[in-house]
Amino acid sequence: MTPLQLFKCLADDTRLKSVLLINQLEEVCVCDLMEALALEQPKVSRHLAELRKCNIVQGERRGQWVYYQLHPQLPTWASAIINETVSNNQGYIADALAKLKTMKQQFSSC
Repeated sequence: MTPLQLFKCLADDTRLKSVLLINQLEEVCVCDLMEALALEQPKVSRHLAELRKCNIVQGERRGQWVYYQLHPQLPTWASAIINETVSNNQGYIADALAKLKTMKQQFSSC
């Protein structure tokens, strides 16, 4: 992966927020991202498919839903960029995290 490939893959609000949320929470279900980003399942899945093609995330199907985490073979420098972005831009994903927290309090899972 080159820096250009990474930044092209993250050059979309939905994809960037999804990666930051996955990084922050370590594992996120599609249904969680739907709630956090206020988007329909097909749109979220389409963006996650792009992130899979870029080898930024990987998914694991569990029943009806797919759970995503950062790809274990993501280069160290790319992981560092994502970690640094989360650390220094909590406000960028604060609303999404609040929605997830509210959802988790009301429902145990997808």
